[in-house]
Amino acid sequence: MSPREIQLTREGQGLRVGVVAARFNEFVTTRLLKGALEALMDNGVDEDDILVAHVPGSFEIPTAAMAMARSGKYDAIVCIGAVIRGETSHFDYVSSAVTRGVGRVSLDTGVPAVFGVLTTDTLEQALVRSGGAGSNRGYDAGVAAVEMANLLKQLT
Repeated sequence: MSPREIQLTREGQGLRVGVVAARFNEFVTTRLLKGALEALMDNGVDEDDILVAHVPGSFEIPTAAMAMARSGKYDAIVCIGAVIRGETSHFDYVSSAVTRGVGRVSLDTGVPAVFGVLTTDTLEQALVRSGGAGSNRGYDAGVAAVEMANLLKQLT
């Protein structure tokens, strides 16, 4: 006997999605944002059902994402940012804070907040992961947002 299963679906019609994009490291986050928006629309989310909110840096992402989630207007939130290691411990603090903060948005509100924040050691790694020779993690985050929004609708 097989258990019942809920399959992930990529049907974005009718979904409302908020996107929070950090401005810091804009040469990377612009590419991630483009990928996320492309994924949302490729999967049927109407452009009019997407709102992009820009924040100064990745540290500020959880605050804006929480406001979006608590508004009741969005089925999912995509969080876009890039934290690139430097010569100080700033990387560790920001990476840790944004990771915990985005996780809290999902857990505290029940609205999926998808982590599309790169945490890389080098600029080259960030460029590869934002649409260079590798994949675009922003696109991946957009797909995950559609899948999670649909999953939660089926579970609740």
